[in-house]
Amino acid sequence: MKTISPRMLLLILMVLPVFLSGCVSSPPRPNQALIAMANLPPPAAPTDGSIWRPGGSGDLIADPKARRVGDILTIVLQESMQASKKSSTTTSKKDSTNLKAPLILGTTASYRSNPLATSLSSDNSFKGAGSSSQSNQLSGEITVVVVRRLPNGVLMVRGQKWLTINQGRELVRLSGLVRPQDIGPDNTVSSNRVADAQIVYTGRGVLASANEPGWLGRFFNSKWWPF
Repeated sequence: MKTISPRMLLLILMVLPVFLSGCVSSPPRPNQALIAMANLPPPAAPTDGSIWRPGGSGDLIADPKARRVGDILTIVLQESMQASKKSSTTTSKKDSTNLKAPLILGTTASYRSNPLATSLSSDNSFKGAGSSSQSNQLSGEITVVVVRRLPNGVLMVRGQKWLTINQGRELVRLSGLVRPQDIGPDNTVSSNRVADAQIVYTGRGVLASANEPGWLGRFFNSKWWPF
């Protein structure tokens, strides 16, 4: 029966957590704050016998746009962000001091016929530079559902879209708050107008796995690798 050396056992214990984390991939988490708000108790039931009713929109004439729970709304994704940062620091310092031999009783002080004179000099310099840039862009459309209407009329929306192409699946998920005033006549609103927006775009399948390094490569490039 073959025995495993301590060095091999240590390597297995170090690699095993990375391997397990690569095999188990949890789906993106939805916005917990919006879910909690959507689960709030509904407003009181309206009473008949009046033109205005509590919980109603209060609009006698309105466009056919999303405004009630369960209505459909299309979000136009127009996300484009760029960020850059650059820093540079340069310092330099030079010192030079000459000390002449002192005079003692009118005679230049010396030691073994060498004048007691000296000079001091120093030169310090530092130069550092750094830069960072990031950009992302997302365009398209996703249709969401109004899950709650807040007392001030703001609509809470949430929705997702799964797209399966060949051997891969793409997920687009969006949640946030929309003002009815920002909804266009065609029942669409730009993603730039969505407050507390949480936009998730991810993929699964062969193509997504091909763009990721293997579990052993992730281990050697992780902070757990001591070298």
